Amino acid sequence: MKIMSFLDTKSIILELKGKDKKSIIKELISELSKNKKIKDEEEAVRSVIEREKLGSTGVGSGVAIPHGRTNAVEKLVGALGISSEGVDFDSLDGEPVHFIFLILSPLDATGDYLRAISRVSRFFKDRFFREALKNVSTIEEAVKIIKQEDNF
Repeated sequence: MKIMSFLDTKSIILELKGKDKKSIIKELISELSKNKKIKDEEEAVRSVIEREKLGSTGVGSGVAIPHGRTNAVEKLVGALGISSEGVDFDSLDGEPVHFIFLILSPLDATGDYLRAISRVSRFFKDRFFREALKNVSTIEEAVKIIKQEDNF
């Protein structure tokens, strides 16, 4: 599975405004909603926050992958946000998060949902990928880096 098959490139935010987990989740979902990828913004937020209550999706190394399964989307979709100053996401390593890749999936797409989370997780384990993404100044640069990595 390629990240570009579900990442909404119009929903990449290079400098998130939110300063905490909930506001970041809302900001990314709002961006997806603005780009007509979500039918019900409140339901999408609820599904991700409920999932977050089960355990933080801050996986460490400055990365969080909040996700949820919901009727608010018709197909698997993702949004990416970057925070240069970092936010507290209750990460497993206790460090601030700089990269937030939000994934939403329909209730009946469990296989794709799990593959998407796994793929994003693998991408962000690569320190060089994280460094390259941290230094982008345009969405086009971010997309180019993701596409390059997607081809491996």
